[in-house]
Amino acid sequence: MFASTLLQWFQENGRDLPWRQTRDPYAIWLSEIILQQTQVKQGWEYWERFMSRWPTVEALAAATEDEVLREWQGLGYYSRARNLHYAARQIVARGSFPDTIEEIKKLKGVGDYTAAAIGSIAFNLPAAVVDGNVYRVLARYFGIETPINTTEGKKLFAALAQEQIISLTSHLSSLISEYNQAIMDFGAIQCTPQSPKCETCPLMESCEAFRTNRIQELPVKLKTLKIRERHLIYIYIRYKGQTAIHRRGAGDIWQGLYEPWLTDAAPCGAVLLRQNVKHVLTHRILYADFYLWEPDERPSLPSDYIWIPEADIDNYALPRLIEILLESVNLQQ
Repeated sequence: MFASTLLQWFQENGRDLPWRQTRDPYAIWLSEIILQQTQVKQGWEYWERFMSRWPTVEALAAATEDEVLREWQGLGYYSRARNLHYAARQIVARGSFPDTIEEIKKLKGVGDYTAAAIGSIAFNLPAAVVDGNVYRVLARYFGIETPINTTEGKKLFAALAQEQIISLTSHLSSLISEYNQAIMDFGAIQCTPQSPKCETCPLMESCEAFRTNRIQELPVKLKTLKIRERHLIYIYIRYKGQTAIHRRGAGDIWQGLYEPWLTDAAPCGAVLLRQNVKHVLTHRILYADFYLWEPDERPSLPSDYIWIPEADIDNYALPRLIEILLESVNLQQ
């Protein structure tokens, strides 16, 4: 009943998304990587841009990492873009897109959920997806109190989700793709985190959370994340129509993206543009001071900084925080 009800709901309420109009594994994989940490509305635009610029995996593999990062700018979590580019080259090197869950998981940046989504949607493989939406729907419907971010919880929900797939394949295996998309959409549209639409839910009568008034209590998640704070001082240098930037290295935030001079203290003569600008990331909160400095002589900077024409800075992939800095600088012109 659970799976069949979701499928019926999906036929009437499922989202009409462009990557659902194809079985091209490249287009489906691209959508799943973009949507890992991104809302559908924003991700849709980026998916169309990527598909327009690089319509095949071979085209994406032939691009440079800088080009991919620049096209990704604004989506955040830039490791996704680097992994996407690396995986494109993996696919081209092997000669075709992998068509088993085990081989799909070998792609850079692809975990259990993404592999199940690609495999089931592109190849109708019997693999259940388990993301935040699925956790919520299953936890509420079956009344499960095991925390979703524990080892026990992950195993329990993965097994329960797979049970639904197995029950489905015993009747009609061609519905695997639809079922996975149905439960994800159901969590995104009907069984939402806040103010779920219980009064119009087709599963209301058999939903354990609804019957026991525990909708807001489920799913359970342990609070384990420690948020760190970090203070940054950025100097935008303007010298004879040029400015200095450098590319961030590995092992820190924004790997591979560009930024102005990052220093411990503002130089004499620098003008403060913005102070304590708050920028929230998953594991930390950044507070940044932004300065504009127009020295009489070109300053000596570390060797990894490059000088570029100010007008060319939009050609470089920048973190959102740096885009805010540039908006402040433009106001001073």
